[in-house]
Amino acid sequence: MRAARPGLSACFSFSVSSSLRAGVQPGSSEPSKRTIPEKRAKQGLKMDREEDKKKGKETEIQMKESKPCSHCKTKKCGSMAVPPAYSDLGKSAKDIFSKGYAFGTVKLDLKTKSQSGVVEFSTGGSSNTDTGKASGNLETKYKVKELGLTFNQKWNTDNTLTTEVTMEDQLAKGLKLGLDTSFVPNTGKKSAKLKTGYKRDYMNVGCDIDFDLAGPTVHAAAVLGYEGWLAGYQMAFDTAKSKLAQNNFALGYKAGDFQLHTNVNDGTEFGGSIYQKVNDQLETAVNLAWTAGSNNTRFGIAAKYKLDKDASVSAKVNNASLVGVGYTQALRPGVKLTLSALIDAKNFNAGGHKVGMGFELEV
Repeated sequence: MRAARPGLSACFSFSVSSSLRAGVQPGSSEPSKRTIPEKRAKQGLKMDREEDKKKGKETEIQMKESKPCSHCKTKKCGSMAVPPAYSDLGKSAKDIFSKGYAFGTVKLDLKTKSQSGVVEFSTGGSSNTDTGKASGNLETKYKVKELGLTFNQKWNTDNTLTTEVTMEDQLAKGLKLGLDTSFVPNTGKKSAKLKTGYKRDYMNVGCDIDFDLAGPTVHAAAVLGYEGWLAGYQMAFDTAKSKLAQNNFALGYKAGDFQLHTNVNDGTEFGGSIYQKVNDQLETAVNLAWTAGSNNTRFGIAAKYKLDKDASVSAKVNNASLVGVGYTQALRPGVKLTLSALIDAKNFNAGGHKVGMGFELEV
């Protein structure tokens, strides 16, 4: 056999190694599909996908952490929105019992405002169907948004003039200052009240001073809230007699569509209410009250049902067998009609039932 030529074998080995570096398989004239640049590009794509997944997980975690809980819709979990004023505790249940009814009266209310929204006008009148006595009022409100000022003037058919000036969120955020004055021209009686209020997360406090010639009366109230729980205190101190004229406590719980409120007034009057929004159409409320040393317990149930976006019906009944029904219809945007009736179920044949009608116009 002939020995292989050294030059030929060296050339063959050089060509094979060069083909492998270039990505050409032995016996093939085409380069391999998985070249080094393609591998590096795929590795970079995988790294980008992993980073996107990590960012997506971090976004989901942030969304879960910032998602509000059931009792605080606008705050992060662990905090609570500004609690209501003491006078507004249990307001949702009170509205179910009071709004949508006008027993024994015929009412007309008109509201309008300027095109800029700076000036608002409202007037109202009512007539008692039993006595025929009519009454009315006129109110003008002027706002200076740049200074946080609001001027409010009222007049009624009893010839009482009232002027109120308020300033809000100027000296400090959440601080409201006001001066309320009234004057009766027929008798010359004058009165003035200085109002202050401060609200922020977890707390809502207020203090009013009612000036009188005999001596001012100090009214103070505070409401604290945490994780849906509400606790409030209200007092009135008569400086002329140097004694408490009012001493009230309240405790409640508010969680989304459910509200519970209890109160004790002067240690003798006890009350409580429950409000429940069953769904978007139905709202219900229960009210209970009694006085110490008396067996007279007051109990009531009320409900409001929305037939559609323009109509709703209301009904309530108490332990005295007084049944109230109401129907509210929005005839057109800004025009609302309310019809109501109060029926004495215990003395149904004896008469004494009351009907009422209300008409509201807003332009």
